Amino acid sequence: MLFNSYLFLFGFLPPVLVGCWALRQKNLRLAFLTLSSWFFYAWWDWRFLPLMLSTTMVDYVAALALQHTDDERRRRLLLIGSLSINLSLLGYFKYAGFFVGSLNGIGRALGAPVDLPDLHILLPIGISFYTFNSMSYTIDVFRRRVTPTKHLLEYTTFVALFPHLIAGPIVRFTDLAEQLRRPRPSLTSKAASVGLFFLACGLTKKLLIADQLNPYVDRLFAHSGDLGFLTSWAAAFGYSLQLYFDFSGYSDMAVGLAWLIGFRFPQNFNSPFKAQNISDFWRRWHMSLSAWFRDYLFIPLGGSRRGPARTTINLVLTMFLAGLWHGAAWTFVVWGLFHGVLLGTHGLLRKLGLTPSSVFFNRAVTFLFVVAAFVIFRAPDLGTAGTILSSMLGFGGLDHAGALHTFLPARFLILLGALLVFVHAAPNTWQIRARPRIVYGLATGTAAAIAIMTIASPHPFIYFQF
Repeated sequence: MLFNSYLFLFGFLPPVLVGCWALRQKNLRLAFLTLSSWFFYAWWDWRFLPLMLSTTMVDYVAALALQHTDDERRRRLLLIGSLSINLSLLGYFKYAGFFVGSLNGIGRALGAPVDLPDLHILLPIGISFYTFNSMSYTIDVFRRRVTPTKHLLEYTTFVALFPHLIAGPIVRFTDLAEQLRRPRPSLTSKAASVGLFFLACGLTKKLLIADQLNPYVDRLFAHSGDLGFLTSWAAAFGYSLQLYFDFSGYSDMAVGLAWLIGFRFPQNFNSPFKAQNISDFWRRWHMSLSAWFRDYLFIPLGGSRRGPARTTINLVLTMFLAGLWHGAAWTFVVWGLFHGVLLGTHGLLRKLGLTPSSVFFNRAVTFLFVVAAFVIFRAPDLGTAGTILSSMLGFGGLDHAGALHTFLPARFLILLGALLVFVHAAPNTWQIRARPRIVYGLATGTAAAIAIMTIASPHPFIYFQF
Protein backbone atom coordinates (compact mmCIF):
# COMPACT_ATOMS: atom_id res chain seq x y z
CA MET A 1 0.00 0.00 0.00
CA LEU A 2 1.65 3.21 -1.18
CA PHE A 3 1.39 6.53 0.64
CA ASN A 4 0.82 8.16 -2.76
CA SER A 5 -2.25 6.09 -3.66
CA TYR A 6 -6.00 6.65 -3.42
CA LEU A 7 -6.30 3.44 -1.44
CA PHE A 8 -4.01 4.72 1.31
CA LEU A 9 -5.14 8.34 1.38
CA PHE A 10 -8.89 7.70 1.24
CA GLY A 11 -9.28 4.06 2.24
CA PHE A 12 -6.72 3.35 4.95
CA LEU A 13 -5.75 6.67 6.55
CA PRO A 14 -9.19 8.13 7.49
CA PRO A 15 -10.41 5.14 9.56
CA VAL A 16 -6.99 4.86 11.21
CA LEU A 17 -7.13 8.50 12.26
CA VAL A 18 -10.68 8.12 13.57
CA GLY A 19 -9.85 4.93 15.46
CA CYS A 20 -6.59 6.31 16.84
CA TRP A 21 -8.15 9.39 18.41
CA ALA A 22 -11.42 7.72 19.40
CA LEU A 23 -9.50 5.21 21.55
CA ARG A 24 -8.11 7.31 24.38
CA GLN A 25 -7.07 4.43 26.62
CA LYS A 26 -3.38 3.68 26.06
CA ASN A 27 -3.57 -0.09 25.57
CA LEU A 28 -6.49 0.14 23.19
CA ARG A 29 -4.81 2.82 21.11
CA LEU A 30 -1.49 1.00 20.90
CA ALA A 31 -3.24 -2.26 20.05
CA PHE A 32 -5.21 -0.47 17.34
CA LEU A 33 -2.08 1.14 15.87
CA THR A 34 -0.19 -2.16 15.96
CA LEU A 35 -2.99 -4.06 14.22
CA SER A 36 -3.48 -1.26 11.69
CA SER A 37 0.25 -1.25 10.91
CA TRP A 38 0.31 -5.03 10.54
CA PHE A 39 -2.66 -4.79 8.17
CA PHE A 40 -0.81 -2.04 6.24
CA TYR A 41 2.23 -4.31 5.91
CA ALA A 42 0.25 -7.47 5.12
CA TRP A 43 -1.61 -5.70 2.30
CA TRP A 44 1.57 -6.01 0.21
CA ASP A 45 2.02 -9.74 0.92
CA TRP A 46 0.53 -11.30 4.06
CA ARG A 47 2.99 -14.23 3.89
CA PHE A 48 5.82 -12.00 5.12
CA LEU A 49 3.99 -10.64 8.14
CA PRO A 50 5.11 -13.61 10.32
CA LEU A 51 8.70 -12.79 9.39
CA MET A 52 8.40 -9.28 10.81
CA LEU A 53 6.58 -10.60 13.89
CA SER A 54 9.37 -13.13 14.47
CA THR A 55 12.01 -10.38 14.42
CA THR A 56 9.88 -8.30 16.75
CA MET A 57 9.45 -11.06 19.32
CA VAL A 58 13.09 -12.21 19.21
CA ASP A 59 14.36 -8.73 20.05
CA TYR A 60 11.64 -8.05 22.63
CA VAL A 61 12.49 -11.24 24.54
CA ALA A 62 16.26 -10.77 24.12
CA ALA A 63 16.08 -7.23 25.51
CA LEU A 64 14.18 -8.38 28.62
CA ALA A 65 16.68 -11.20 29.14
CA LEU A 66 19.56 -8.72 28.83
CA GLN A 67 17.97 -6.54 31.47
CA HIS A 68 17.64 -9.42 33.93
CA THR A 69 21.25 -10.58 33.98
CA ASP A 70 24.56 -8.94 34.93
CA ASP A 71 26.64 -11.84 33.64
CA GLU A 72 28.60 -10.20 30.83
CA ARG A 73 29.27 -13.48 29.03
CA ARG A 74 25.57 -14.34 29.06
CA ARG A 75 24.68 -10.83 27.92
CA ARG A 76 27.09 -11.06 24.97
CA LEU A 77 25.66 -14.44 23.99
CA LEU A 78 22.12 -13.03 24.14
CA LEU A 79 23.11 -10.08 21.95
CA ILE A 80 24.97 -12.29 19.47
CA GLY A 81 22.00 -14.64 19.28
CA SER A 82 19.55 -11.81 18.66
CA LEU A 83 21.73 -10.13 16.03
CA SER A 84 22.48 -13.46 14.35
CA ILE A 85 18.78 -14.21 13.87
CA ASN A 86 18.11 -10.72 12.52
CA LEU A 87 21.07 -10.70 10.16
CA SER A 88 20.46 -14.29 9.02
CA LEU A 89 16.92 -13.47 7.97
CA LEU A 90 18.03 -10.24 6.30
CA GLY A 91 20.96 -11.99 4.63
CA TYR A 92 18.89 -14.85 3.25
CA PHE A 93 16.04 -12.83 1.82
CA LYS A 94 18.11 -9.91 0.56
CA TYR A 95 21.53 -11.31 -0.36
CA ALA A 96 21.41 -15.09 -0.88
CA GLY A 97 20.47 -14.80 -4.57
CA PHE A 98 23.10 -12.10 -5.13
CA PHE A 99 25.92 -14.14 -3.61
CA VAL A 100 24.95 -17.32 -5.48
CA GLY A 101 24.81 -15.42 -8.75
CA SER A 102 28.17 -13.76 -8.00
CA LEU A 103 29.80 -17.13 -7.23
CA ASN A 104 28.49 -18.54 -10.51
CA GLY A 105 29.84 -15.53 -12.37
CA ILE A 106 33.26 -15.76 -10.71
CA GLY A 107 33.38 -19.48 -11.42
CA ARG A 108 32.62 -18.97 -15.11
CA ALA A 109 35.26 -16.23 -15.33
CA LEU A 110 37.88 -18.54 -13.81
CA GLY A 111 36.78 -21.56 -15.84
CA ALA A 112 35.78 -23.45 -12.68
CA PRO A 113 32.76 -25.79 -12.81
CA VAL A 114 30.56 -23.73 -10.46
CA ASP A 115 26.91 -24.14 -11.31
CA LEU A 116 24.87 -23.31 -8.23
CA PRO A 117 21.11 -23.10 -8.84
CA ASP A 118 19.75 -19.57 -9.17
CA LEU A 119 17.67 -18.46 -6.22
CA HIS A 120 14.54 -16.47 -6.95
CA ILE A 121 13.73 -15.09 -3.52
CA LEU A 122 11.11 -12.37 -3.15
CA LEU A 123 12.46 -9.53 -1.02
CA PRO A 124 10.11 -8.68 1.88
CA ILE A 125 9.32 -4.99 1.65
CA GLY A 126 10.84 -2.86 4.39
CA ILE A 127 12.98 -5.68 5.84
CA SER A 128 16.13 -3.53 5.95
CA PHE A 129 14.34 -0.78 7.84
CA TYR A 130 12.43 -2.73 10.47
CA THR A 131 15.44 -5.02 11.04
CA PHE A 132 17.71 -2.04 11.75
CA ASN A 133 15.03 -0.48 13.97
CA SER A 134 14.76 -3.64 16.03
CA MET A 135 18.52 -4.28 16.17
CA SER A 136 19.22 -0.77 17.47
CA TYR A 137 16.89 -1.46 20.40
CA THR A 138 18.68 -4.66 21.44
CA ILE A 139 22.13 -3.09 21.07
CA ASP A 140 21.12 -0.05 23.14
CA VAL A 141 19.75 -2.31 25.87
CA PHE A 142 23.01 -4.29 25.84
CA ARG A 143 24.95 -1.03 26.18
CA ARG A 144 22.65 -0.06 29.08
CA ARG A 145 21.58 3.10 27.27
CA VAL A 146 17.95 2.01 27.15
CA THR A 147 15.74 0.37 29.74
CA PRO A 148 13.69 -2.22 27.86
CA THR A 149 9.95 -1.92 27.98
CA LYS A 150 7.96 -4.71 29.58
CA HIS A 151 4.89 -3.47 27.76
CA LEU A 152 4.60 -5.62 24.64
CA LEU A 153 2.25 -3.21 22.87
CA GLU A 154 4.74 -0.37 23.28
CA TYR A 155 7.36 -2.43 21.51
CA THR A 156 5.14 -3.79 18.74
CA THR A 157 3.94 -0.27 18.01
CA PHE A 158 7.52 1.01 17.93
CA VAL A 159 8.59 -1.59 15.35
CA ALA A 160 5.47 -1.70 13.20
CA LEU A 161 4.26 1.92 13.21
CA PHE A 162 3.22 2.36 9.58
CA PRO A 163 4.65 5.85 8.86
CA HIS A 164 8.23 4.53 9.20
CA LEU A 165 7.77 0.79 8.61
CA ILE A 166 8.51 0.56 4.89
CA ALA A 167 11.25 3.13 4.19
CA GLY A 168 12.20 4.84 7.42
CA PRO A 169 13.25 6.98 9.07
CA ILE A 170 15.11 4.40 11.14
CA VAL A 171 13.59 5.50 14.43
CA ARG A 172 15.23 4.42 17.67
CA PHE A 173 13.32 3.41 20.76
CA THR A 174 14.67 6.43 22.63
CA ASP A 175 12.94 8.66 20.05
CA LEU A 176 9.51 7.22 20.82
CA ALA A 177 9.74 5.71 24.32
CA GLU A 178 8.09 8.57 26.18
CA GLN A 179 5.51 9.07 23.42
CA LEU A 180 4.56 5.39 23.68
CA ARG A 181 4.33 5.48 27.48
CA ARG A 182 2.15 8.58 27.50
CA PRO A 183 0.18 8.88 24.26
CA ARG A 184 -1.16 12.32 23.46
CA PRO A 185 -4.76 12.71 24.61
CA SER A 186 -6.10 14.45 21.50
CA LEU A 187 -5.20 15.80 18.09
CA THR A 188 -4.65 19.54 18.47
CA SER A 189 -5.12 22.05 15.67
CA LYS A 190 -1.38 22.73 15.68
CA ALA A 191 -0.50 19.05 15.35
CA ALA A 192 -3.06 18.61 12.58
CA SER A 193 -1.81 21.66 10.67
CA VAL A 194 1.84 20.57 10.94
CA GLY A 195 0.98 17.01 9.96
CA LEU A 196 -1.06 18.07 6.94
CA PHE A 197 1.62 20.55 5.93
CA PHE A 198 4.33 17.86 5.87
CA LEU A 199 1.96 15.44 4.15
CA ALA A 200 1.11 17.99 1.46
CA CYS A 201 4.78 18.86 0.92
CA GLY A 202 5.64 15.18 0.56
CA LEU A 203 2.85 14.52 -1.92
CA THR A 204 3.88 17.55 -3.96
CA LYS A 205 7.55 16.52 -4.08
CA LYS A 206 6.74 12.95 -5.01
CA LEU A 207 3.89 13.38 -7.47
CA LEU A 208 4.58 16.77 -9.06
CA ILE A 209 8.37 16.60 -9.21
CA ALA A 210 9.95 13.15 -8.77
CA ASP A 211 7.35 11.27 -10.80
CA GLN A 212 7.47 13.91 -13.54
CA LEU A 213 11.23 13.41 -13.90
CA ASN A 214 10.91 9.64 -13.99
CA PRO A 215 10.09 9.08 -17.71
CA TYR A 216 12.90 11.36 -18.90
CA VAL A 217 15.44 9.69 -16.60
CA ASP A 218 14.32 6.20 -17.59
CA ARG A 219 14.69 7.04 -21.27
CA LEU A 220 18.19 8.43 -20.79
CA PHE A 221 19.47 5.45 -18.81
CA ALA A 222 17.80 3.01 -21.21
CA HIS A 223 19.80 4.56 -24.08
CA SER A 224 23.11 4.98 -22.24
CA GLY A 225 25.10 4.01 -25.32
CA ASP A 226 23.60 6.89 -27.31
CA LEU A 227 24.42 9.63 -24.80
CA GLY A 228 26.96 12.37 -25.35
CA PHE A 229 28.40 14.97 -23.02
CA LEU A 230 25.25 17.02 -22.45
CA THR A 231 22.74 14.19 -22.37
CA SER A 232 24.86 12.13 -19.95
CA TRP A 233 25.01 15.06 -17.54
CA ALA A 234 21.26 15.51 -17.98
CA ALA A 235 20.81 11.85 -16.99
CA ALA A 236 22.99 12.33 -13.91
CA PHE A 237 21.31 15.55 -12.82
CA GLY A 238 17.86 14.20 -13.65
CA TYR A 239 18.21 11.07 -11.53
CA SER A 240 19.88 12.92 -8.64
CA LEU A 241 16.95 15.34 -8.52
CA GLN A 242 14.40 12.55 -8.93
CA LEU A 243 15.88 10.62 -6.02
CA TYR A 244 16.21 13.81 -3.96
CA PHE A 245 12.54 14.72 -4.27
CA ASP A 246 11.33 11.12 -4.12
CA PHE A 247 13.10 10.41 -0.83
CA SER A 248 12.57 13.89 0.57
CA GLY A 249 8.88 13.54 -0.28
CA TYR A 250 8.65 10.18 1.48
CA SER A 251 10.47 11.55 4.54
CA ASP A 252 8.06 14.49 4.71
CA MET A 253 5.04 12.21 4.41
CA ALA A 254 6.35 9.92 7.15
CA VAL A 255 6.81 12.88 9.49
CA GLY A 256 3.39 14.31 8.62
CA LEU A 257 1.60 10.99 9.15
CA ALA A 258 3.37 10.59 12.49
CA TRP A 259 2.13 14.02 13.61
CA LEU A 260 -1.41 13.08 12.62
CA ILE A 261 -1.39 9.96 14.84
CA GLY A 262 0.31 11.65 17.77
CA PHE A 263 4.03 10.96 17.27
CA ARG A 264 7.07 13.12 16.54
CA PHE A 265 9.76 11.66 14.30
CA PRO A 266 13.32 13.01 14.02
CA GLN A 267 14.42 14.88 10.91
CA ASN A 268 15.73 12.58 8.19
CA PHE A 269 16.57 14.95 5.35
CA ASN A 270 18.30 18.32 5.62
CA SER A 271 19.01 19.93 2.24
CA PRO A 272 21.86 17.51 1.41
CA PHE A 273 22.73 19.19 -1.89
CA LYS A 274 23.80 22.25 0.13
CA ALA A 275 26.57 20.19 1.77
CA GLN A 276 30.05 21.75 1.79
CA ASN A 277 31.91 18.44 1.87
CA ILE A 278 31.14 14.75 1.63
CA SER A 279 30.99 14.32 5.43
CA ASP A 280 28.47 17.14 5.57
CA PHE A 281 26.47 15.43 2.84
CA TRP A 282 26.13 12.25 4.93
CA ARG A 283 25.05 14.31 7.94
CA ARG A 284 22.22 15.65 5.78
CA TRP A 285 21.20 12.70 3.54
CA HIS A 286 19.15 9.89 5.11
CA MET A 287 20.22 11.20 8.51
CA SER A 288 18.80 8.28 10.50
CA LEU A 289 20.68 5.70 8.40
CA SER A 290 23.94 7.68 8.56
CA ALA A 291 23.62 7.94 12.34
CA TRP A 292 22.86 4.21 12.59
CA PHE A 293 26.03 3.22 10.73
CA ARG A 294 28.06 5.77 12.68
CA ASP A 295 26.87 4.62 16.12
CA TYR A 296 26.62 0.87 15.56
CA LEU A 297 29.44 0.22 13.09
CA PHE A 298 31.94 3.04 12.51
CA ILE A 299 32.49 3.94 16.18
CA PRO A 300 32.70 0.30 17.39
CA LEU A 301 35.30 -0.32 14.67
CA GLY A 302 37.42 2.38 16.26
CA GLY A 303 35.98 5.46 14.59
CA SER A 304 38.64 8.12 14.13
CA ARG A 305 40.51 7.32 17.34
CA ARG A 306 43.31 5.17 15.87
CA GLY A 307 45.03 7.39 13.38
CA PRO A 308 44.32 8.51 9.79
CA ALA A 309 45.00 5.16 8.11
CA ARG A 310 42.70 3.20 10.40
CA THR A 311 40.05 5.92 10.16
CA THR A 312 40.09 5.64 6.38
CA ILE A 313 39.78 1.86 6.55
CA ASN A 314 36.86 2.18 8.98
CA LEU A 315 35.13 4.67 6.70
CA VAL A 316 35.57 2.53 3.60
CA LEU A 317 34.32 -0.59 5.40
CA THR A 318 31.34 1.27 6.86
CA MET A 319 30.36 2.72 3.49
CA PHE A 320 30.88 -0.62 1.76
CA LEU A 321 28.27 -2.12 4.10
CA ALA A 322 26.05 0.95 3.74
CA GLY A 323 26.14 0.49 -0.02
CA LEU A 324 25.35 -3.21 0.31
CA TRP A 325 22.50 -2.32 2.68
CA HIS A 326 20.86 -0.42 -0.17
CA GLY A 327 20.67 -3.45 -2.40
CA ALA A 328 22.16 -6.76 -3.47
CA ALA A 329 24.00 -5.53 -6.56
CA TRP A 330 27.56 -4.62 -7.46
CA THR A 331 26.44 -1.12 -8.36
CA PHE A 332 25.49 -0.46 -4.75
CA VAL A 333 28.74 -1.99 -3.52
CA VAL A 334 30.83 0.23 -5.80
CA TRP A 335 28.71 3.26 -4.90
CA GLY A 336 29.34 2.62 -1.20
CA LEU A 337 33.08 2.07 -1.72
CA PHE A 338 33.29 5.26 -3.79
CA HIS A 339 31.71 7.25 -0.96
CA GLY A 340 34.03 5.55 1.53
CA VAL A 341 37.06 6.66 -0.49
CA LEU A 342 35.63 10.19 -0.73
CA LEU A 343 35.07 10.32 3.03
CA GLY A 344 38.55 8.98 3.76
CA THR A 345 40.18 11.39 1.32
CA HIS A 346 38.31 14.34 2.76
CA GLY A 347 39.34 13.34 6.29
CA LEU A 348 43.01 13.19 5.30
CA LEU A 349 42.87 16.52 3.45
CA ARG A 350 41.19 18.15 6.44
CA LYS A 351 43.88 16.87 8.83
CA LEU A 352 46.57 18.22 6.51
CA GLY A 353 44.81 21.58 6.25
CA LEU A 354 44.40 21.22 2.49
CA THR A 355 40.64 21.70 2.21
CA PRO A 356 39.64 24.81 0.20
CA SER A 357 38.16 27.76 2.09
CA SER A 358 35.65 28.80 -0.60
CA VAL A 359 32.12 27.77 0.37
CA PHE A 360 30.95 28.01 -3.24
CA PHE A 361 33.80 25.82 -4.51
CA ASN A 362 33.29 23.23 -1.78
CA ARG A 363 29.55 22.99 -2.40
CA ALA A 364 30.00 22.74 -6.17
CA VAL A 365 32.65 20.01 -5.98
CA THR A 366 30.71 18.03 -3.39
CA PHE A 367 27.54 18.24 -5.47
CA LEU A 368 29.30 17.06 -8.64
CA PHE A 369 30.88 14.08 -6.87
CA VAL A 370 27.51 13.12 -5.34
CA VAL A 371 25.79 13.41 -8.73
CA ALA A 372 28.45 11.27 -10.40
CA ALA A 373 28.09 8.65 -7.66
CA PHE A 374 24.32 8.55 -8.15
CA VAL A 375 24.91 7.41 -11.73
CA ILE A 376 26.42 4.22 -10.30
CA PHE A 377 23.53 4.00 -7.82
CA ARG A 378 20.90 4.21 -10.58
CA ALA A 379 22.55 2.21 -13.35
CA PRO A 380 21.29 -1.36 -13.87
CA ASP A 381 24.88 -2.61 -14.05
CA LEU A 382 28.44 -1.38 -13.83
CA GLY A 383 28.83 -1.39 -17.61
CA THR A 384 26.01 1.12 -18.02
CA ALA A 385 27.42 3.25 -15.20
CA GLY A 386 30.84 3.25 -16.83
CA THR A 387 29.39 4.23 -20.19
CA ILE A 388 27.50 7.23 -18.76
CA LEU A 389 30.38 8.38 -16.56
CA SER A 390 32.81 8.24 -19.48
CA SER A 391 30.39 10.32 -21.55
CA MET A 392 30.18 12.82 -18.68
CA LEU A 393 33.98 13.16 -18.94
CA GLY A 394 33.68 13.87 -22.66
CA PHE A 395 34.74 10.51 -24.05
CA GLY A 396 31.38 10.07 -25.77
CA GLY A 397 31.78 13.30 -27.72
CA LEU A 398 29.24 16.08 -28.08
CA ASP A 399 25.61 15.25 -28.74
CA HIS A 400 24.23 15.62 -32.24
CA ALA A 401 21.08 17.64 -32.80
CA GLY A 402 18.83 14.59 -33.11
CA ALA A 403 19.90 13.24 -29.70
CA LEU A 404 19.35 16.62 -28.06
CA HIS A 405 15.88 16.84 -29.56
CA THR A 406 15.02 13.27 -28.51
CA PHE A 407 16.45 13.21 -25.00
CA LEU A 408 16.27 16.85 -23.89
CA PRO A 409 12.83 18.30 -24.63
CA ALA A 410 12.25 21.86 -23.46
CA ARG A 411 9.97 20.83 -20.59
CA PHE A 412 12.67 18.58 -19.14
CA LEU A 413 15.38 21.23 -19.45
CA ILE A 414 13.23 23.89 -17.80
CA LEU A 415 12.37 21.49 -14.99
CA LEU A 416 16.04 20.57 -14.47
CA GLY A 417 17.12 24.21 -14.39
CA ALA A 418 14.41 25.25 -11.95
CA LEU A 419 15.04 22.33 -9.62
CA LEU A 420 18.81 22.81 -9.59
CA VAL A 421 18.24 26.37 -8.40
CA PHE A 422 15.59 25.23 -5.91
CA VAL A 423 17.68 22.57 -4.14
CA HIS A 424 20.56 24.99 -3.68
CA ALA A 425 18.59 28.07 -2.64
CA ALA A 426 15.23 27.14 -1.12
CA PRO A 427 14.70 26.25 2.56
CA ASN A 428 13.80 22.67 3.38
CA THR A 429 10.46 21.63 4.85
CA TRP A 430 11.72 21.70 8.44
CA GLN A 431 12.81 25.34 8.09
CA ILE A 432 9.32 26.49 7.13
CA ARG A 433 7.12 27.34 10.09
CA ALA A 434 3.61 26.26 9.14
CA ARG A 435 0.91 28.10 11.06
CA PRO A 436 -2.79 27.21 11.42
CA ARG A 437 -3.97 30.12 9.28
CA ILE A 438 -6.28 30.26 6.29
CA VAL A 439 -3.55 31.28 3.84
CA TYR A 440 -1.37 28.33 4.83
CA GLY A 441 -4.34 26.00 4.68
CA LEU A 442 -5.28 27.17 1.19
CA ALA A 443 -1.73 26.91 -0.09
CA THR A 444 -1.03 23.43 1.26
CA GLY A 445 -4.52 22.20 0.41
CA THR A 446 -4.25 23.41 -3.17
CA ALA A 447 -0.80 21.85 -3.63
CA ALA A 448 -1.98 18.54 -2.18
CA ALA A 449 -5.14 18.56 -4.31
CA ILE A 450 -3.19 19.17 -7.52
CA ALA A 451 -0.74 16.42 -6.58
CA ILE A 452 -3.50 13.94 -5.75
CA MET A 453 -5.22 14.61 -9.06
CA THR A 454 -2.11 13.34 -10.86
CA ILE A 455 -2.38 9.90 -9.25
CA ALA A 456 -3.19 7.32 -11.89
CA SER A 457 -1.01 4.28 -11.43
CA PRO A 458 1.18 5.39 -8.53
CA HIS A 459 4.93 4.88 -8.72
CA PRO A 460 6.49 3.23 -5.64
CA PHE A 461 8.99 5.30 -3.70
CA ILE A 462 12.53 4.51 -4.78
CA TYR A 463 13.61 3.56 -1.26
CA PHE A 464 10.86 0.93 -1.05
CA GLN A 465 13.19 -1.44 -2.92
CA PHE A 466 15.77 -1.28 -0.12
